[in-house]
Amino acid sequence: MVVSDSLTCDVAVIGAGTAGLAAERAARKNGASTLLIDPEFRGTLCANTGCMPSKLLIAAAKEASRIGQAHTFGIEVGEMRIDGPAVMRRVRSERDRFARLTRESFDDLPDGVLIQACASFDGPNRLVLDDGRAIEAKAIVIATGSTAAMPGPFAELGDRVLTNESVFELEDLPRRLAVVGSGSIGLELAQAFAHLGVDVALFDRGDRLGKIRCPKVHDALHEIISADMAVHLGVDVTPERTDDGVRVCWSGNGDKEGEATFDLLLAALGRPPHLDGLELEKAGLECDDNGVPCHDRATMRCGESSIFIAGDVAADLPLLHEASHDGAIAGRNAAALPVMIETERHVAFSLIFTDPPLARIGEGEDDGAITGTADYSDQGRARVEARNEGVVTLYAAAPDGKLIGADLVAPGGDHLAHILTWAIQRGTTASELLEMPFYHPTLEEGLKNALRTICSATPISLPQDQDTGTPPGA
Repeated sequence: MVVSDSLTCDVAVIGAGTAGLAAERAARKNGASTLLIDPEFRGTLCANTGCMPSKLLIAAAKEASRIGQAHTFGIEVGEMRIDGPAVMRRVRSERDRFARLTRESFDDLPDGVLIQACASFDGPNRLVLDDGRAIEAKAIVIATGSTAAMPGPFAELGDRVLTNESVFELEDLPRRLAVVGSGSIGLELAQAFAHLGVDVALFDRGDRLGKIRCPKVHDALHEIISADMAVHLGVDVTPERTDDGVRVCWSGNGDKEGEATFDLLLAALGRPPHLDGLELEKAGLECDDNGVPCHDRATMRCGESSIFIAGDVAADLPLLHEASHDGAIAGRNAAALPVMIETERHVAFSLIFTDPPLARIGEGEDDGAITGTADYSDQGRARVEARNEGVVTLYAAAPDGKLIGADLVAPGGDHLAHILTWAIQRGTTASELLEMPFYHPTLEEGLKNALRTICSATPISLPQDQDTGTPPGA
């Protein structure tokens, strides 16, 4: 490549997603001159193919589920008809609005910051662009995100296979859908399509849905998901394209085997870091077995280099709030180089927007924790709303019962998880949380039994003014 032009800056950021935007903003805020490099500037993954379109589909599914349960309350609504094309049109229309708003944010950046190109390393402090230019930077932030995994047998399905990057382009709902992978994408979309009347089957070679640690929570989740679709865990899947769909054969230990035909297959097999074309070997970085540059999460610095990494490409916690935090840390430290500012990271916190929501927070029982469990199958407020299903398990450390983690699938779980995460982040004990006011009747009340179990297993007794029982069904 013949280089026709050269640019210089303090901090160059590769990738204009959530992490890259946060990194550029933090570096510029701290006095650095910046360049933000991206081949498309199409907006964030969240807005285009992640958080927002999936929640739009889930919102339609929840409404269909709610209407379908109206008879429980003595309300007859007649025969419900789901207009698949209308559902998908709204998903795309609102998705496009969110994506447009993220793209419009690029207009707020100073002139000359945006560079539309593909970048690769030509040294620890040098990038070459596919338009022939080069960039010399004092520090570089890699924020190239992730891409949907597509192993060979699945790629051979052609237009019969979907990922989160293509599923929202469907013009109509399929009749039958196979979903392979039971992580956040697989669980959310499988249940959403099922609630919209699609015949769904869920497959995973693992034996745990959603990486939930607590067996009681997992059993409750399995029962909930199995009520909506066929669930096949611990199986290997072999897909094959047919004239009118996809034939899926599965097999596992014992009698876990079968075959079925579907219109389409959704491959929810994870999103590995997008590192193709970066030519990291020229940057001189040490990488792990998966090719991801080794880095310190307290600084997001790669070894002792002037290169930082942020967001999904770092393969730590591929979540939007973590990507934003990564970017802010990386951008600030890139601007401050060689001075490094270590940042204490938030407690690990992931939510899966199933119905009811699923959450995994902090540390688990394997870390020597005391546990307390609350069963929501007969919890008062949940039963009033005919949402009485699920389990919450809390983890706490001895000897004082300090909360360190939780697994839960429960009505209002997205809100309960935030309360618990904030409590864990602040180092709150089960006893201290019980001292807080709990209004009756609320879903939050359901946490009290789990908290009391932890208190009874630690030397810290219940507060003197705290009642020792909960009314039946509360």
